[in-house]
Amino acid sequence: MVSAGRFIAFEGGEGTGKSTQMRLLCDALLAHGLEVIATREPGGTPGAEAIRGLLLAPPGQGWNARAEALLFAAARSDHVERLIRPALARGAWVVTDRFVDSSRAYQGGAGGLGDAAIVALHEFGSQGLRPDLTLLIEVDPASVSARLAARDGGNSDAIGGRDAAYHAQVAAGFHALAAADPAGIRPVGGNGTPDEVHQRVLAAIAPLLEQSV
Repeated sequence: MVSAGRFIAFEGGEGTGKSTQMRLLCDALLAHGLEVIATREPGGTPGAEAIRGLLLAPPGQGWNARAEALLFAAARSDHVERLIRPALARGAWVVTDRFVDSSRAYQGGAGGLGDAAIVALHEFGSQGLRPDLTLLIEVDPASVSARLAARDGGNSDAIGGRDAAYHAQVAAGFHALAAADPAGIRPVGGNGTPDEVHQRVLAAIAPLLEQSV
């Protein structure tokens, strides 16, 4: 009998170190002998990667908030159906850089569409799939600014390059989501060295790992 896979999502605003922590966690899981699929949103499948290009480098004047939310939901639907669910069914661990809570914080919160609209799109497009655990990496604003300057050099993508007020709303949105779902969304302090943060991530997923190895 194939044991069920696990689904872990990393969330957070721009420059919080999600991608670094995701790589470190995947390496740790592989060291435990698990099959690990590392993926991202938008993206993860050829169709979703094509939509990623439209979202992060939009043509013309870009997308209005509703169109942006629909594109994210379409990319996620393909990602879930073609990559995530099949991997979980064969017992793999899927670790993604962003999932639906990003849409809830960005388009639903900062974009003004409201949580109900984003959740409804997710229910329709991805049948409401939720991660086993979402890790919300939180970093103080001053550290985020320094990291973004080092990472992007002033050349952010269409969403990352939005103003500070927008990103403050995103951070507040994530914080509110975690407060409303403490069992499903675990805040992880992102300040400190990558290894220090990694140890906090390992502590957060320890119960899931104990059930699987």
